[in-house]
Amino acid sequence: MEREEKRLYGLMYILLAGFFLAGLFTQGPASVGAGLLKIQVHPARLLNDFTLVGGEGAALVNAAVIAALGLLLVRINRVRLSGPTLSAVFTIFGFGLFGKTVFNILPIVIGVVISARIAGKSFREYILMALFGTTLGPLVTSLGFETGLPLLPAMAVAVAGGITVGILLPPVAMIMLRMHQGFSLYNIGLTGGFIAIFGAAVLTASGRALNTSLVWNSAPSGLLIYLVPVTSAVLLIFGLLGKAKQNLGDFIKILTLPGRLPSDFMSSTSISGSLINMGIIGLLTWSYVLLVGGDVNGPVLGGIFTALGFAAFGKHPKNSWPLVAGVVAACLVFGKDLAAPGPLLAALFCLTLAPVAGEFGWMAGVIAGFLHLVMVERTGAWHLGINLYNNGFAGGLTATLMVAVIEWFRTSRENSRTEPSYRRRR
Repeated sequence: MEREEKRLYGLMYILLAGFFLAGLFTQGPASVGAGLLKIQVHPARLLNDFTLVGGEGAALVNAAVIAALGLLLVRINRVRLSGPTLSAVFTIFGFGLFGKTVFNILPIVIGVVISARIAGKSFREYILMALFGTTLGPLVTSLGFETGLPLLPAMAVAVAGGITVGILLPPVAMIMLRMHQGFSLYNIGLTGGFIAIFGAAVLTASGRALNTSLVWNSAPSGLLIYLVPVTSAVLLIFGLLGKAKQNLGDFIKILTLPGRLPSDFMSSTSISGSLINMGIIGLLTWSYVLLVGGDVNGPVLGGIFTALGFAAFGKHPKNSWPLVAGVVAACLVFGKDLAAPGPLLAALFCLTLAPVAGEFGWMAGVIAGFLHLVMVERTGAWHLGINLYNNGFAGGLTATLMVAVIEWFRTSRENSRTEPSYRRRR
């Protein structure tokens, strides 16, 4: 393991331990234990804020534990801790505040392990799909606790269901990536949404349709409100340590990259430059939430930490702001409240489309953000909230449309330029 990678592991240990201890001591060990149990059995479908379900401390502990499990998987499988894997760990942490639990992620990971065996591949090659594939965790929880079956049969069905979707994830993900050609960073969101539609259809056909609900913490404490600036400050300090001028230069270089998958900023520039980008993205997204008067609760923190993580793997301020501008424009056109749960989360998660702005320009990014808000308000109902990366699902569909139209337009123009003049006159 390289010295820089060891330093990165050290940073993650510090952050995850800090999150864990902050949650434990804020709520108290006994209350955290009770809250954790409640979180495991509570519906995990969109949108259930674990900071309200089990308490803010219990939600932080749950998120820290499952993120640590993800980091452990990376370590024991000797996969390099870099932009892709780091973004996965931060995403798991973020969604551990509103959907992912220890109970509902493990069967999916096991399923991906089996899928790798079936394909004759090493699990190391599929580890990102295993980590991001936990987006379908709510399906496991729903099968276990919302079907009305006796406990033991329900647990068996839940585990079997989780393993099944885990097996399906890799082959479907590979096809989905071809659809949007890497212009949606949350590719597993599109994959998970596609699979979840079938899962929701089966549940509905069996007479066990699930009602969607909104559990939203509208009065978060200072612990949640200041979690992001503290985390961002730590990232910025680590990023600026050593050769500050060179590291800032690497950050400037990141701003010139389009961000299309796969774009590991840590490999193409440096770990330090990427950490600076992560810290800045964290502060910018947090500031946006405060500016529009939003609640810094579990789902919102999930959006911010996902954006922060992907600042090592595709996002930066230059290719992100057009998307947010597009969402804001859509809210103004359709008379929506920027601080309402849907538009607020859309403004954070629309950054999945950052490569569109990075590759095709800011105007394309604004249009993509506008379309994203329109789409994301429809897609959640298709899968009954089973796919946590609903914005990734909507973003993947939006990216597919945008790329198809733009590439068709570009190709048509190129063909018209190369076509002989006598043919054009005909």
